[in-house]
Amino acid sequence: MASTKFDAVVATPRSGKFNKNHARRVRVAGKIPAVVYGAGQDAVAVTVDPKVIIKILHSDSGHNTIFDLNVEGSALVKAMIVDWQNEPIKGHLLHIDMKRIAMDKMMRVSVPIQLVGIPLGVKMQGGILEHVMREVEVECLPNDIPSHLDVDVSALELHGVIHISDLPHSGSIKFLGEEGATVAHITAVKEEAAPEVVAAAEPEVAKKGKTDAAAPAAPAADAKKK
Repeated sequence: MASTKFDAVVATPRSGKFNKNHARRVRVAGKIPAVVYGAGQDAVAVTVDPKVIIKILHSDSGHNTIFDLNVEGSALVKAMIVDWQNEPIKGHLLHIDMKRIAMDKMMRVSVPIQLVGIPLGVKMQGGILEHVMREVEVECLPNDIPSHLDVDVSALELHGVIHISDLPHSGSIKFLGEEGATVAHITAVKEEAAPEVVAAAEPEVAKKGKTDAAAPAAPAADAKKK
């Protein structure tokens, strides 16, 4: 479950003009800008320590981790990271969105799917395992969010398919995707097609006039005049 224990994330409210210069000053100070919203309360602009956020994102439960959020001047709340932005070149964390969580209300989250084992169709039949669906959307209470779903594919044969309906089900979570949607399957290795040999056709000789009817007979010689 996504209940990995972390120390409370401390967030400091920020004010002023929220432009690029403001965000740059926040990062120079060793923090990153963030927004907290949800639970019927107003959104609050804050700053947080990026090292703490990275630790949460890299944990087993990842972005589905529920943690205590301490916004200075407000009561302690449960929260979850719902969006984040990284610098495209060096990958530094730039900004995050956090959502307040009501622990007694159902919520929708995407849960990673992990394939376990070497399929029979790969090991014995020369097929290829294709992992089509990496995450699946579920609905459940916050305390019931799984960090990931393990699917044993070791018995999967050539052309075999794992569907959402084959994922481990329990009474605590509800799958929101189509039950018949493909999670993974074993496909055959595509053989290279042999080069097609095209016989050279003899060039047609262009003929003038009709070609499908007998040529008309030469006209008879004129009779000599007496």
